[in-house]
Order: sequence, then structure tokens, then C-alpha cells
Amino acid sequence: MSVAPALPSSLPSRAAQFYALTKPRVVQLIVFCALIGMVLAVPGMPSGAQFGRMAIACLGVWLVAGAAAAFNCIVEQGIDAKMKRTAWRPTAKGELSNSQTLLFSAILCGAGSALLYFAVNPLTMWLTFATFVGYAVIYTVILKPLTPQNIVIGGASGAMPPVLGWSSMTGDVGPEALILFLIIFLWTPPHFWALALYRVEDYRKSGLPMLPVTHGNEFTRLQVFLYTLILFAGCLMPFVYGMSSWIYLTAAVLLSIGFCGYGFALWRKYSDELARKTFRFSLVHLSVLFAALLVDHYVL
Repeated sequence: MSVAPALPSSLPSRAAQFYALTKPRVVQLIVFCALIGMVLAVPGMPSGAQFGRMAIACLGVWLVAGAAAAFNCIVEQGIDAKMKRTAWRPTAKGELSNSQTLLFSAILCGAGSALLYFAVNPLTMWLTFATFVGYAVIYTVILKPLTPQNIVIGGASGAMPPVLGWSSMTGDVGPEALILFLIIFLWTPPHFWALALYRVEDYRKSGLPMLPVTHGNEFTRLQVFLYTLILFAGCLMPFVYGMSSWIYLTAAVLLSIGFCGYGFALWRKYSDELARKTFRFSLVHLSVLFAALLVDHYVL
């Protein structure tokens, strides 16, 4: 009995697999934060040329961020296959080979870097490439399997987008950009540890030393709450420094009270559902916080 040869994957299906490697939802948030940095770096309404530069810079950042995400899929292929949250990824399922993924990552990184270097400015290109190395190599390869503080130290890479946005419009890195960096840096641990709390069994199976695995549920919940308090202070910095006015301040205070409330409730009494709600609210917190900065910038 003969077996018919397998048909090659259709182009749309293959394209969807490569697109999935870029972790679209994560990259969308990265580009959004970079765009906020761009907008805040320009006093008043941007000119047509500045809008064009923003579009090019967003595309360049998207390409390099997608490249980093794809490279991450190669490194964590075995880990992804053990975790329900990531087992669907094309590399984990064996739908794409490592060589295909590596080539895809290299093409995205090369194209994005060239675009940023020649159409934006060299500083933004080098900062973006450093972010690629920080996430794909330093965090994924070194820190993540080594220490439960991986997300704290590695969070520096995830906090870079507004800095990239700022430098793309100004050619330098000002204190305003560093304040935006600080906010995301402080936001990352409670955001990610809330997820790790209700995904703890996945991380235990994967062998990664995530905080709930190494230090337990109660200790991690305390850290989430403490970080929301520190983040509250960090979120006030744009107003204190004079970057924003009462519109942003109002949003920052309300959002931070909400996040602290979730953190406190999670610390006092744990449930997977509450951890999920805390994680989801953290996404709302950052998105609305940066949107408020944008509204404040143009209204006042």
C-alpha cells in the first residue's frame, strides 16, 4: 500500500506561521510604547516629515522586535513545547525548522537595522540592536535559566521602546525618555509575576527558575504588591518632572491605585482567577497610562 506524499504547506499557512514567530501582541505593545516616545519628543503637532519619520521608525522597531521574538522561539523551543501557553508556537510544534526561523530572524533584524540606520539615525539603530541582544541573548540565553530575578534584570530590554522612540526623533536620549524607561522597568515584574503565579506548573515542568517556583507563591505575591507600590511612585515622575499636567496625573493615580489594589488583594488571599485579573489589569494599566500621556501632550 503506497502513501501519498505530503503536500507542501500553502503560502498563507506558512506566512501565518512566520508571523506567529514575531509574537504580534507583544510587538504591538512595544511599537505603541515607542510611538509614545516619538510623539512626546516632538513639541506640538508633528510636521508631515516628522510623521513620515515616525512611520519609518515604527516599522524599523517592529522588524527588529519581531526578529528578537523569532530568535527567542529558537532558543526556547524545548521549553515552549512543555508549556500550555507556548506549545502552539510553530517552532515548538516542529512546523518550522531552526534554520528557517534563524534565517527569518536575520532578515527581519537586518532589514530593520538598515531602515533605522539610513532612514532614521545611527543612534536609534544601535540602541535597537542592543535591545535585540539584551532580550534575545542576555535575557533569554543567560538570565532566564540562571536566576529567578531574570525578569527584573532582563526587564531593561523590555523598557527600551520609549527610549528608541525618543532617540528616533531627537537623535539623543533625554531625561524624559529615561523616565518612561523607568516606568516600564518597574511595571514588568508585577506584570510578569502575576502571570507566573497561575502558570507556575508550566514553569516548574520547563525547569526555569521563575520566582513562584524557587521562592513559592506567598513570597511572589508579596513581591508583586511591593512592586506595585514602587511603580506608583514611578508613575508620578512625568508630572513631577514637568512632562505632563493634571490629565496624566489623574490617570496615573487612578490606574496605580487600581494596580496596588489588585496587588494587595492578591497578597492577602490568592486564587488563580485573581492572578489572571491582576495580569490583565497590568496590560490595561500600561496602555491607558501611556495613552493618557499622549492625550495630555496635545490637550495642554
